Amino acid sequence: MAKFNPNEHQHLRYNPLRDEWILVSPHRALRPWSGQTETPQVEKTPRFDPRNPLCPGVERASGIVTPHYESTYVFTNDFPALLEEGPEPEVSDDPLFQTRSARGTCRVMCYHPYSDVYLTSLSTKEVVDIINEWVKQTAELGKKYLWVQLFENRGQLMGCSNPHPHCQVWASSFLPNEAKIKDENLLRYFEKHGRPLLQDYVHKELAKNERIVTENEDWVILVPYWAVWPFETMVLPKKPLQRFTDTSAPQRESLARILQIIVAKYDNLFKCNFPYSMGWHGAPTGPKLEEDMPHWTFHGIYLPPLLRSATVRKFMVGYELLAQAQRDLTPEKAAEMLREQCNQRFS
Repeated sequence: MAKFNPNEHQHLRYNPLRDEWILVSPHRALRPWSGQTETPQVEKTPRFDPRNPLCPGVERASGIVTPHYESTYVFTNDFPALLEEGPEPEVSDDPLFQTRSARGTCRVMCYHPYSDVYLTSLSTKEVVDIINEWVKQTAELGKKYLWVQLFENRGQLMGCSNPHPHCQVWASSFLPNEAKIKDENLLRYFEKHGRPLLQDYVHKELAKNERIVTENEDWVILVPYWAVWPFETMVLPKKPLQRFTDTSAPQRESLARILQIIVAKYDNLFKCNFPYSMGWHGAPTGPKLEEDMPHWTFHGIYLPPLLRSATVRKFMVGYELLAQAQRDLTPEKAAEMLREQCNQRFS
């Protein structure tokens, strides 16, 4: 029997954030691909489109005209998934048919008035402006709502129907499933070890230096040991932070720089506008906004779907849906591939 090699032999990896296991099958990366391929987005986006409702001066579906903004611009989504007011559902004592109240608000945040720019083509100061608005939204909505979810879907492959650089902010009166699962597991680890899980984790990753993609004085971007998506990465602070609102001005500036680097590395990997969903997780807000929750570490997540090239994506189907998550490319190999990319986007 050959000696176990994690880069060649199948094995399970534990995700302590979710209390679940991921199947890693590196030998499958050698199989030929005859499945679906995607068409990379190559159409050039115009700087201004009079039909695009996110562009300054264009009328939206609601009849509201987007103002002539010069930096970031935030507005309430014209078709929100969550509303601030609504009738309360009836209380049921049937354990199989439970309904609860859901209140909240959904906002759209434009990064810049131009449609043909993105993090890699903006100045670091302009990216800092975006981060400052993220913090502002978290602080404002966090006074009222238990959870504020900042997220961005980049590219048509991730369901983004508007090419204008933007993200979304959903605030809810309830703790969403992903946040609830993390909160429970982070607390369990803290109660057992007396230290925040993700602070222990980032220090150990820095010592191992196997899955680090890039780092600076305040932040580390790495491929998690338990990553599910082929080129999934996590943005972690080197010093304890519980919420976005805890970041200092220097930390926001260094965060801007490192986000520009990871996006450039993604785009350089397959020479395309790399699609992904990304977002931020921190300690719950609402009535707990001022509460110390030392088991939490504020962090970001990038979840890109591409697998082998700009045209081959990873599908979460079959075994993944019915059994458990599975990946072919090891996190170590993915980190190496990203690490080797230039820090400036290809032209």
